[in-house]
Amino acid sequence: MGKWAGRSAAEIAAAVRGKQVTPREVVAEHLARIERLDGRIEAFRAVRAQAALAEADEVGSRADLAELPLAGVPVAVKDNLAVRGEARRNGSAATPDAPADEDHVTVARLRAAGAVVVGLTNVPELCVFGTTEGVYGIARNPWDPTRTAGGSSGGSAAAVAAGLVPLALGNDGMGSLRIPAANCGLVTLKAGHGVVPAGIGNGDWFGMSENGPLATTVEDLRLMYGVLAGAEPERAAQPPRLRIAAAVRSPLAGVGVSRPYTTAVREAAGLLTRAGHRVRRAEPPYPLDLGVTAVRHWTAGTAVDAEGLDRARLARRTRVHAAVGRRFVASVRSGDGRERLRARLAPFFAEHDVLLTPSLARRSPQAGPWHERGWLRNVLANTAYSPFTPPWNLTGWPAMSLPFGSLPSGAPCAVQLVGRPGSESVLLDLAEELERLRPWQRTAPLAEQAGG
Repeated sequence: MGKWAGRSAAEIAAAVRGKQVTPREVVAEHLARIERLDGRIEAFRAVRAQAALAEADEVGSRADLAELPLAGVPVAVKDNLAVRGEARRNGSAATPDAPADEDHVTVARLRAAGAVVVGLTNVPELCVFGTTEGVYGIARNPWDPTRTAGGSSGGSAAAVAAGLVPLALGNDGMGSLRIPAANCGLVTLKAGHGVVPAGIGNGDWFGMSENGPLATTVEDLRLMYGVLAGAEPERAAQPPRLRIAAAVRSPLAGVGVSRPYTTAVREAAGLLTRAGHRVRRAEPPYPLDLGVTAVRHWTAGTAVDAEGLDRARLARRTRVHAAVGRRFVASVRSGDGRERLRARLAPFFAEHDVLLTPSLARRSPQAGPWHERGWLRNVLANTAYSPFTPPWNLTGWPAMSLPFGSLPSGAPCAVQLVGRPGSESVLLDLAEELERLRPWQRTAPLAEQAGG
């Protein structure tokens, strides 16, 4: 790697603030890395090389440079959020190619903090699925390019895991941050409803979708999350002794969980027990119809997002997904199903401060043209490997994924932490503790094999 590519966002920002390096030098090095490596993983739909260099110069000349939390830090933005001067394609040939007049509020906050947007990352069409592929490319996992990076924030996760950027912005409607983070060895946080500004698509998938950061360290995650939320999360003065429930059963009936993911939970539970937390095996009372509830909300969100688009230019799997969802829009909009789920799970979180689960049930599917395959095949593939994430979009409660352990292939394994509303700081503190107890490799070996 170069001098700055592969460094953490916190290190880069501190160096820029201290005038050890200019934003232009940092951005130029990352752009060179993107040019060298991205052909292998297809993280980016568009790279803003000249615009990013010009914006880096603007950051370098700011009077408040010494106060910027993300001074000169290159970031990537998921291609369903507006970036001024760039088209927002949302992974589709059916979306307008007109440039956005203004930044999305989260992008504006990143820029105000000194970050430089170097490009927009690949997503599956309308951000529907847990694999990322379509007319703009197939985003691959830098740890294992034969596998998908995940979705729908797959391009953003691949970019960070390969060291193309230290931070990326994504969003999560049914696990779209946590799934690719788990695949790519990253740490991420889907905050609780309303903590980070949303404004995603046509109604945030009925309030289930949240914007959030992808990073390689908890320190960087805190840093970006604080900028997005408009307030730095507080650290506990003295780490509390938490009541942690460790659960390995799939929330969706009939979906099995592979051994590496159950082992990761058990080993994480052991570490946390030895660290002084009260950890016990306890399974949340997931309702038997949770899968039906999830599919109704998932498809209805797509039905709303597809309104006004040329159906002939949408992939078949997207058209079918939207058609299935149209019959559920009215009932999903009422919010009754989500309220029933919250009421059912709330007593469990009265007894436990944090829920520890696998992030995924198994390794990600093979990378390939999933957008050309049938709708049912896509749904079954997604459900089989990512059943643990959707419940927490339905409830609107905070959840995060962090690397823990490894798969037989050498790619990262991951665990999920879930908390009650308002517990984002608790989850971050616990993730930081796990990171200290079991550090992970920050950057995928793909980048090293390519000569840095």
